[in-house]
Amino acid sequence: MAQKLAFRVNGRSVSLDLDPERTLLGVLRGPLALTGTKYGCGEGICGACTVLLDGRAVRSCVMPVAEVAGKEVVTIEGFSSEGRLHPLQQAFAERGALQCGYCTSGMILTSEALLRATAHPSRQEIRQALEHNLCRCGAHQRILDAVADASGAGAQS
Repeated sequence: MAQKLAFRVNGRSVSLDLDPERTLLGVLRGPLALTGTKYGCGEGICGACTVLLDGRAVRSCVMPVAEVAGKEVVTIEGFSSEGRLHPLQQAFAERGALQCGYCTSGMILTSEALLRATAHPSRQEIRQALEHNLCRCGAHQRILDAVADASGAGAQS
C-alpha cells in the first residue's frame, strides 16, 4: 500500500506516494528519472547502486525507500556544482579511471564517503573502502590513483 514519503534528493525536497518497500534504486531510476545510479547485482554486493544517505555510502538496490524518509540522498547527478566537476570526478577523468563507466558513479560516491570520514586516506584505506565496489573493466588501479589524487595524497601514498 502506497504512502506519502518525503526526503531530499540532490538538494531538493521530494514527496511521493510510494510503496514503502520499494527500493531506493527503483525510485531514483523510476519516478525521479535519476539514471546515473546503476542496477548491478540487485543484492547490495557490487556497488553500482551506491548513493550517499546523510553522507554515508549505502547500496540503494537493497534499501527500502521508507528508510530514507526525512533524510538527504545524493546521487551522481547531484555531485557536480555550477557546471564544474567535483574534484573526485575531475580526478577520475584525468586518470582515465573508467572504461565502460558502469561502476563509476558508485566508485565516486563511495570515495566521497571515505574522504568525508578520512581527509587524507592511505592507499590501504582507499583499497579497503572500495573493496566491495566491483570494476570488471580493469580500471581499478586508475580508480585508486584517482581517489588518492583527489585526497591530495597522490598516487604513491
